[in-house]
Amino acid sequence: MSPVHTAGPIERVLVLVPTYNEVDNLERIVRRIRSSVPDADVLVIDDNSPDGTGDLADKLAEADARVRVLHRAGKEGLGKAYLAGFAWGLERDYDALVEIDADGSHPAEVLPRMIAAAADADLVIGSRWMKGGSVVNWPKSRELLSRGANLYVRAALGTAVRDATAGFRVYRAETLRTIDVQSVTSQGYGFQIDLTWRTLRAGLTIVEIPIQFVEREIGVSKMSGNIISEAFLAVAAWGAEHRLAQARALLERRAS
Repeated sequence: MSPVHTAGPIERVLVLVPTYNEVDNLERIVRRIRSSVPDADVLVIDDNSPDGTGDLADKLAEADARVRVLHRAGKEGLGKAYLAGFAWGLERDYDALVEIDADGSHPAEVLPRMIAAAADADLVIGSRWMKGGSVVNWPKSRELLSRGANLYVRAALGTAVRDATAGFRVYRAETLRTIDVQSVTSQGYGFQIDLTWRTLRAGLTIVEIPIQFVEREIGVSKMSGNIISEAFLAVAAWGAEHRLAQARALLERRAS
């Protein structure tokens, strides 16, 4: 497939921060984002957190015109929160939309470099598993799981992306429109892999930037075994479909 990459400067940036019970982390991550990319807007997407995260987000928005809040009725998962944020940003004609965790594990200080890279890429991924990337304070079991998951994705889908499960990303707005992001139904690991795969299948350009991922100090991870299992099954199905399409194309070429 020929690339349909759209290059050009990034002017209006929206940083999406999905939250559920992140009252102890929210203010500091918003501060880091605003310090790193002062010209960007921040959209806090709160899933009706019972710990008061949504109320804190409203206070931050009152104090800073660059901070906005999208209140959702309840907890529906990371994927649906990002889809709501994407829709909000696309409706308001932002040039690029950023995914970042509220817990501070993603280095907001790398955002200027990632946004600059998006001038010549359709998707920029903050990568833990490329040369120069790293993780801090992870148990070996979790590191092996993440490395193994990404190795599995590369083998099943035939991609060169080192960190397809990464949740620190910059999407050009046109990329999200091209890959029909609102039709995505996957969650967690599967959500990030799904969007990566859609971007590649559309012939778009992905660039990875090495980051140091630091495990959260406050709160608990929302990742579950069911989400991981869902992702592995989805990748197997996508991989089988991809290999079948390759086989059909080869047979058609031989028959012609």
